Amino acid sequence: MPIKDVFLPLVGEPQAPTLAAIEKCVAVAADLGARITGLALANDAFVRPNVVFPDDPEAAAFSNVREAGEIQQLLNAFTNAASRAGIRAQSRSGKVPADQIASTLAEHARFSDLALIPVKPHHSRTENLVETFLFHSGRPLLLCPEEQVEALRPEFENVMIAWDHSARAARAVGDALPILQAAAVVRVITVADDKDDTITQSGNNLVHHLREHGIYASFETVKGNGSSIGKVLGSWAQSHAVDAIVMGAYHHSRLNETVWGGVTKTVIGQPPCWVMMSH
Repeated sequence: MPIKDVFLPLVGEPQAPTLAAIEKCVAVAADLGARITGLALANDAFVRPNVVFPDDPEAAAFSNVREAGEIQQLLNAFTNAASRAGIRAQSRSGKVPADQIASTLAEHARFSDLALIPVKPHHSRTENLVETFLFHSGRPLLLCPEEQVEALRPEFENVMIAWDHSARAARAVGDALPILQAAAVVRVITVADDKDDTITQSGNNLVHHLREHGIYASFETVKGNGSSIGKVLGSWAQSHAVDAIVMGAYHHSRLNETVWGGVTKTVIGQPPCWVMMSH
């Protein structure tokens, strides 16, 4: 199924990397030929601001005005980017309690084919947003690393599939078929120190499956050499000028990955390039 309707949550402070990420996300939607919806949500609960004079009502009013101004800057950046790209777009804003912002955004993402999320490196609020989308939107995500935003290309010509033989990875491949079909180069990569027959057969089976969709991919294994799989994938992607990684999310339980670390946590914390994830 082609990707025709994408969703972009407009979150964070309107700093240069965030605004540039919005521009790149809109450019991806334009390259896909999709409509894009941007949604910004403000906190609808009074929170006493952390200021020198906490009992000053003017300080609370100033905080609310500042938040409204920041949201308007995000909306303006989105609208201007969509206008320059000549893409069908709609923007919305609203207010919900702070602890419901992530879940509300995830609910809105259900009415799209793909959600695009700008990602700050090792940022707890961003990681919570991504995890909420993974578990509650029912849609694939495309992560846009803000610290890499200047080097990101909106066209995905060189794509890597991080293949671990899991059901989640298989779903990610299915969700990414339109992107894979448009790519010039597709590589299936499995991180394994020992290349046994099972790993080889699984990778080759995926390559044969992709060929039925007109995708001519190659398969290879990459040695971990003691490094975490997430770091190995990131290093391989950067050294091979990969535009986007396709991968399944949370092969282990979310709690285990939170406590012990894991591939998903590593990649969410610092995506090396565009990353398309499905759960």
